[in-house]
Amino acid sequence: MAIKEYAQGQAFNGVQGRTYDVSEPSWPSPNRAKEGAPNVLFIVLDDTGYGHLGCYGSPIATPNIDALAADGLLYTNMHTTALCSPSRTCFITGRNHHSNGMACITEGATGFPGSNGIIPFENGFISEILLAQGYNTYAIGKWHLTPAEQTSAAGPYDRWPLGRGFERYYGFLGGDTHQYYPELVRDNSQTEQEKSPEEGYHLTVDLVEKAKGMIADAKQVAPNKPFFMYFCTGAQHAPHHVPAEWADKYKGKFDGGWDVYRRETFARQKKLGVIPEHAELSRHDPDVQDWDALSDDERRLYARMMEVFAGFLEHTDHYIGELVQFLKDIGEYDNTLIMLVSDNGSSPEGGPTGSVNENKFFNNVPDDLAQNLAAIEDIGGPKYFNHFPWGWTHAGNTPFRRWKRETYRGGVSDPFLISWPKGIKAKGGIRTQFAHGIDMVPTVLDCLGIEPPTTIRGVTQSPIQGVSLKSSFEDAEAEALHKTQYFEMFGTRALYHDGWRAVCPWPGPSFTEAEHAFGDGIDKDMLNTLDAEAWELYDLTKDPTETTDVADKEKARLISMIGMWYAEAGKYNVLPIDSRTTERLATERPQIAEGRKRYVYYPGTQTVPSSASPRLLNTAHSVSVHVTIPEDGAEGAMFTIGGNDGGFCIYMKDGKLVYGYNYVADERYKFVSDSDVPAGDHVLSIEFEPTGKADIAKGKGTPATLKLLVDGEEVGNGEMPKTIPIQFGLAAGITIGSDNGSPVMLEDEYRPPFAFTGTIHKALVDVTGEPLEDKEEMIKAYLAAAMARQ
Repeated sequence: MAIKEYAQGQAFNGVQGRTYDVSEPSWPSPNRAKEGAPNVLFIVLDDTGYGHLGCYGSPIATPNIDALAADGLLYTNMHTTALCSPSRTCFITGRNHHSNGMACITEGATGFPGSNGIIPFENGFISEILLAQGYNTYAIGKWHLTPAEQTSAAGPYDRWPLGRGFERYYGFLGGDTHQYYPELVRDNSQTEQEKSPEEGYHLTVDLVEKAKGMIADAKQVAPNKPFFMYFCTGAQHAPHHVPAEWADKYKGKFDGGWDVYRRETFARQKKLGVIPEHAELSRHDPDVQDWDALSDDERRLYARMMEVFAGFLEHTDHYIGELVQFLKDIGEYDNTLIMLVSDNGSSPEGGPTGSVNENKFFNNVPDDLAQNLAAIEDIGGPKYFNHFPWGWTHAGNTPFRRWKRETYRGGVSDPFLISWPKGIKAKGGIRTQFAHGIDMVPTVLDCLGIEPPTTIRGVTQSPIQGVSLKSSFEDAEAEALHKTQYFEMFGTRALYHDGWRAVCPWPGPSFTEAEHAFGDGIDKDMLNTLDAEAWELYDLTKDPTETTDVADKEKARLISMIGMWYAEAGKYNVLPIDSRTTERLATERPQIAEGRKRYVYYPGTQTVPSSASPRLLNTAHSVSVHVTIPEDGAEGAMFTIGGNDGGFCIYMKDGKLVYGYNYVADERYKFVSDSDVPAGDHVLSIEFEPTGKADIAKGKGTPATLKLLVDGEEVGNGEMPKTIPIQFGLAAGITIGSDNGSPVMLEDEYRPPFAFTGTIHKALVDVTGEPLEDKEEMIKAYLAAAMARQ
């Protein structure tokens, strides 16, 4: 006999008699998806340019991604926002990035409706929609959608993945991470990787294994229950990390340089039909060096950096292939709607010369050719946080101009493909309709026959702003439904409208041609000047690569499009225009806890992210750790902030107290106590006292005197001629009792996690600038700081 059911929220339709024998049961219906509903898989690549994938003409081998395109549709006119978090909000909500409060990355929020870093609940995620439709929902890999100051263990957790409709999560919350030593989160708490790099660990491999496991966990119980998976690699973002054998496949293949790459890729793009035959290759960018004018050492270094990137991408493709093969093996591939996309164009954050530490870029520290050459054999391994030079960035965005962060097409035109064997009859087709990241959600809903909900968990929903691409699936000539789209990022602006594109670059068409520097602010007078003089206009039907500015010939059209840009800006909360960079990163934002001068930390707790940590740069501070040293001594890290890209660690080694400081991997300072620390109960401290002014523009934080103290008595000191000026590390956080992840100091000093073998009671960070003179005073300070937080 079939079980009787009734819809949840409806009246009981069974019979309730006085006794069981005269009653008939009925059950609230489980939340089931429609019979035959497809799985949905979003694969989001990071910093992957238009000219990076094989199916877009690249020389880099991406056979598994190419196979998806051959089994589905390749879109040649997809657009994003030019930056990661803003684009990702578009992919997952169907609304524009300013509508989502994400004008910039969350760390660059400025406190205006379009730039507060807080995605409103009225902009529902596709995960929330599909969860209510009976789907399992999984997020894997990069997140970067939670306000940075809300990523600590104090929460709140309502904007973490599990708070936005995902049932399970495994990945990293920030913008990038070390591929061999990632900062991992499982669901709502931090976790550690399950093996070391020496044992074969790499983040991409781990993410694919976890993705397969999540799918299998549910499918073995409920084979007919569909899933939505948001799978986001850390690749191809820096650090470009891959085992050497993958990079070595490309030895010698980039010795011709970036202009050869561009010309050859451009020719393949025409042959593949990815760009029209009449298109012209955009100019050699004035900011990019002439390959032939470089020294032999520079060419050797830069070619190797690109070999590593290419190996990294092929490695990523291989493991995406493993995920797709898994879907085939369990019989789910044919009915899985797959969308693969990149979040922006290729990244210029390696600067003109590339870097073995991307954190130099964020600290204004210039790169050093000699240092980079010395690292050449280890680039791609765990030791460095490497990024290629922007000549390869320019090449990776072939055939377009410029790159990530800017609104020429090189920054915003990205790879995009759709595969769904059961739902799309056309195979291997190219689609040229204009599309934007906000179109992904409405396309999925259209394919699934789901109307956008009017409410989610009691919150009235805003209208979805994208359009469905489904009409183009079987008709290559279908009308492009997305007619108008604004762009804005760091003050660079653009507008697409019906085949035309207006662009207002900032600080100029290139840095070389600009009168201002990237990051300079646009004030009201400058904005008026830009609107009067700086807008360019391109007819994309004739000039898809933006090579010929027709602003002078089409003044009326341009004026109309500038006005249209402002209309869109008003509609979607784009204003105020803000071209600042590092200043935005330094903006004060609301914190969960009020600011204080003393912070107490405990062993056995999660890493405290930098966004919720005291600021210890360019200011006097002390760190004290209350420990018990056993009779046979102790060693290990007691207090750590940062990693191999910058930070410091207080540790015990060979019986002595040690302070190790990593200045963006350029220099490391080490201070060791004059004598051994005896067994027993002690407070071990360091005091950092600035001795001069910072020169932040030149990448130098304050010089400082460093003192080591045991129970308030000085046991060592030294001078640091320069320190980190802006941020310790790209994923810096405070860890008590170990140096997890990539180590602050070199591996000949210690190897992670270098857990402390004595007992840590608590640690105190003091930013009052006042010295703590004895052990008793330190203990009192601990208690006072702890009580103040009750």
